[in-house]
Amino acid sequence: MPSFLITVAGPTASGKTAFSIELAKHFNTEILSADSRQFYREISIGTSKPSPEQLSEVPHHFVGNLSVSDEYNTYLFEEDAIRCLGKIFSSGSVAVMTGGSGLYLDAVCNGMDAIPPSDKEIRRELETIFEEDGIESLQQRLRVLDPGYYAEVDLKNPRRLFRALEVCLLTGKAYSSFRKKTRHPRPFTIIKTGMELPREVLYERINSRVDAMFAAGLVEEVRSMIPYRHLTSLNTVGYRELFDYFDGSLTLDQAADLIKKNTRHYARRQLTWFRRDKEIKWFNPQDVPGAVEYVKKKMREGGLSKIVLK
Repeated sequence: MPSFLITVAGPTASGKTAFSIELAKHFNTEILSADSRQFYREISIGTSKPSPEQLSEVPHHFVGNLSVSDEYNTYLFEEDAIRCLGKIFSSGSVAVMTGGSGLYLDAVCNGMDAIPPSDKEIRRELETIFEEDGIESLQQRLRVLDPGYYAEVDLKNPRRLFRALEVCLLTGKAYSSFRKKTRHPRPFTIIKTGMELPREVLYERINSRVDAMFAAGLVEEVRSMIPYRHLTSLNTVGYRELFDYFDGSLTLDQAADLIKKNTRHYARRQLTWFRRDKEIKWFNPQDVPGAVEYVKKKMREGGLSKIVLK
């Protein structure tokens, strides 16, 4: 029997979680999270993890499975996710994967290129540079060593900069020279969906979500993470701004406004990434029935019998 992986992509606050749960319930299956911020068990409010009630509705994988101090990357996620899918497909024909981290979704759908492994000594040197001289220093080094990747990477994401510079310094070659983007064959068919909302609606949802995070205790969650603020897993929207508040460089209102602004910018970058993928079929997050019919159509085209699809 053929196997199918339904992916649900989209920007933050677009309704992916509820949409994915309804899809998974309809097809009686499980969900893999490809949201790299939700991997960490210590941070829940600022990462908008599914609620306990949502987690109880459908089995979820890769939510709160790591500590913020654990080293993890897209290569490890690809291995873990493919292994998880193998278990799900051993007893069923459908799985759902959702997230806003395009690189992690791509790792499972297309596979990762063979890039040299991490080097701890070089990574420590780069982290020291980052701590002492700021992210601009990393950006300028990358501009010199790999102008091609510099032109396309999210320059505000230190993890991406660390990894690219690490490879450049370790091999003497540009990081982009290893990224051939060769698609790896998969033993399952991928059906891609995405969340589409008018921009003004998405921005309203982002602002409301940030307000809800503060009401739920975001400030105290970030305060508890101060001893770990040097970790790249915490150099992310919602945490950076409140660390600055604790340092006294921002008021709480300024931090909240900046979180909303930076989250909107992040959502735009996510949409830019996902819009490049012409295989994604876009849906309003309320249109679960439309998505179900689309998925069933793609499954029938892929050889799944009508009896199974009832």
